[in-house]
Amino acid sequence: MFKHKSSAFAALLLGVSATAVSAQVLEPTTPPQAPNFDAQGEPIFVKRSDIYDYRALDSYNEPDFVQAFVDSGALPPVEERLPNEPLVYNVANMPDGAGEYGDVMRHVIGGRPEGWNFWGGQSQGWGGIDIGLTECLTRTGPLFTVEPSDLEPMPNLAKSWEWSDDGMTLTVHLIEGAKWSDGDPFDTEDIAFYWDDVIMDSELTPLMGASQATYNGATLDIVDDYTFTMSFDTAFPEAVLYAMAYGNFCPGPSHVLKPEHPKYGGESYESFRNAFPPETLGFPVMGAWAVVEYRSDDIVVLRRNPYYWKVDSEGNQLPYLNEMHYRLSTWADRDVQAVAGTGDFSNLEQAENYVESLRRAAEADSPARLAFGPRTIGYSALPNLSANGWGDPDDRAQAIRDLNRDINFRKAISYALDRQRLGESLVKGPFTTIYPGGIYAGTSFYDADSTVYYPYSVETAKHFLEEAGLVDTDGNGFVNHPADVLGGADVQMTLLAQSDYQTDKNLAEGFVAIMEEAGLKVTLNLLPGKDYDDARYAGRYDWYVYRNTAEMITVVQQTTQLAPVGPTTALQHRANDAGEMDLLPWEQELVDVVNAFIASRDPAERVELMKRYQKLHTENLYSVGLTAYPGALIINKRFANIPAGAPIFMYNWAEDNIMRERVYVPTDAQQDYELHPNTLPSSDGPVTAG
Repeated sequence: MFKHKSSAFAALLLGVSATAVSAQVLEPTTPPQAPNFDAQGEPIFVKRSDIYDYRALDSYNEPDFVQAFVDSGALPPVEERLPNEPLVYNVANMPDGAGEYGDVMRHVIGGRPEGWNFWGGQSQGWGGIDIGLTECLTRTGPLFTVEPSDLEPMPNLAKSWEWSDDGMTLTVHLIEGAKWSDGDPFDTEDIAFYWDDVIMDSELTPLMGASQATYNGATLDIVDDYTFTMSFDTAFPEAVLYAMAYGNFCPGPSHVLKPEHPKYGGESYESFRNAFPPETLGFPVMGAWAVVEYRSDDIVVLRRNPYYWKVDSEGNQLPYLNEMHYRLSTWADRDVQAVAGTGDFSNLEQAENYVESLRRAAEADSPARLAFGPRTIGYSALPNLSANGWGDPDDRAQAIRDLNRDINFRKAISYALDRQRLGESLVKGPFTTIYPGGIYAGTSFYDADSTVYYPYSVETAKHFLEEAGLVDTDGNGFVNHPADVLGGADVQMTLLAQSDYQTDKNLAEGFVAIMEEAGLKVTLNLLPGKDYDDARYAGRYDWYVYRNTAEMITVVQQTTQLAPVGPTTALQHRANDAGEMDLLPWEQELVDVVNAFIASRDPAERVELMKRYQKLHTENLYSVGLTAYPGALIINKRFANIPAGAPIFMYNWAEDNIMRERVYVPTDAQQDYELHPNTLPSSDGPVTAG
C-alpha cells in the first residue's frame, strides 16, 4: 500500500528552514570529511601468512573432558582426528594470545531453523548458526585485517590453488585428512556431490543461491581424492575465489545427503529438502560446533566438534568455546539482551539504538562493551533506468523512467537531499556521514578525488528540475510534466522501501518529505522483505531505498553488480523480457570499466579502474547516496581475542570476521552457562564419555 510521509518525520524537517540556502546554483564538489568518532576501533593490518598456515605440529592438546572420550575408546586420539597438516592459527596474531577451554557464547536470533539442509535451500535460522556449522572452500571475513597489497581470499577447506598459464583452468587442492564431525572423511566425493547434484541440478537451489553462473559458468572435474579443477571461458576470473567463501561453495556431507537425493534413490526433491528437520541432532558438519539440542521456539544448542580441523600454534585443537546457544526470540531482542548481559553477542546496526546502547555500555556495571567498526552501513536511492519495458510499466511509470534517464533530473534529486539532516533523523552525534553514493569512504578502493558530490541546495535542485522541463504550472507546490506528457499532470514518483527495519522506513519517509521541499511528489510503497525483493527484482518501482552490500564495500565481491555487465547483474537496470538492454552511454562505460577490472591481475591497474568507476558512478548518479554510518559489535566483556575494528559486515558478517573458533573466556571469568557440560555431539544428542 502507498502511504504519505510520516508526520513525525515532517515535524523533524520543519526544524530546519528550507529557505536558508543560497539562490546561487551550486557546483559539484568532493564530499566533506566524515566527523571524527572516537569510539571507532582501527584494525591492525597484517599479511595473510601472519594469521595462519597449514602444517603438522609435534603434539596436540584438547579439553580434558574430550580426552576422557579417547581414554574410554569412544574417540580416536586427537592426532588421528586431525588432518595431516591442520590449519594452524598463529598465536602471535591473536589479540590476547592462546586461549583457554570452556564457557559458552550466547546468541539471540529472530530466525527459526527450517532444518539443516543448507544445500536443499533450508534456512538454518541465521544469526551465525550456519557460520558455526558450515565451512567453505575459502574464507573472507578476516580479510578486514589484511593489507590491501595481500588481498586475496584466505584458504580454508581449500588449502591452496593455482592457475594455468593461460588462466583458463584453476586447480584446487583440499586439506588432506580432515573429517566430518561424525568421523567420515572429507574429500572430493563431497565436492562432486555438491557440484553435480546440487549446483548443476535445476531442481535445487542452495540456501545462498549458488549456481554455475556464480562461478563464471565453470565446468568442474575431479582429479583425485583431494584435487579438482575448474575450467572457464575467460582468463583468470579471480572473483570465483571470493565466490568459494560463505555461503556459496560450502560442500555438505555427501555420505548423508546423497541417499536422500532422488538421483540416488531418494523419494523426491521435496523429501530431500526436508530430510533433516531441526529436530535432527548431530547432523555432520565441518564447522567448529554441531547441533545437540533443538527446542521449538526456544533454543538451539551447539557443542564442540571433536573432529574440528584447526589448531593454534601451541597445538590446542580449536574451538576454545565448548558451546554455542541460539535463543529463538526476535532480532530487536538480540540487541536488548546483549546490552543487558543475558546475551553475549549482537550486531548493532539500527542507528536509532546507538545513543542508548552507548550510554548503557559506559556504566560501570555494564556487562557488555560496544566495538564500533568503519562506516560500512550505507543506504542509497536507486532509480529505475530501464526504458524498454522491464517490469511492464504503465504510462505514469514510463514517464518517470524517462525522467530518471535525464541527468538533470537525477542531479535535482541529489541536490534536493539534505543528507546531514537525513542522517541526524536516525541518530544525533558523530555517527552518520554524508554519503554521495558509490564506493564507501575508508575502504580499499575508495578515492575522494574521484568522488563527485552534489551538495544540498533546494534552489539548485529546482534549477535542474527546470532543466529537465519540470515546473509547477498549476501552483500547487509540485512540479508538473510538460503538457504533452500525461496531460501536464503532477510528477508523481513512487519510492519502494522495506518495512521490516525501522531504519529503512525512517530513511524512506525522510526522502519523501525532503523531496516535497523541492516540489517533487513522492508516495511511499512499504513492503515486507520478500515482497520488497520480489518488487525490485521484477522492476516494479520508480526508485527504491537499498542498503548497500559487498559490491560497494569490498568491490572484489559481487563485482558484477557494480554495473549492468549482464542482463540481470545490475540492481537498477535489467534487460526486458526479450533480453534487450538500453544502456545509456555512461552506463556502457561503467560496464567496460567493471569488465576490465574483473579481467585485470595488476593491482595498480585495478586501483585506477576503480577511480574511473567511482567518477562515472557519482558524477552520473548511478545511485544517489543517502547516509552511511558504522555498525557496532555488542560483546560481553568476558570474551577475549576479539580483533580491533571488526566490522559487523564487510567481506562477511561479524560472526565470521571475529573468527569465533579463536575467541575464548579466561578461566577466572568463565560462567556456568553450559547446558550440556562434558558431552559431545551425536545423532542421539549430547553424549558423555563411557
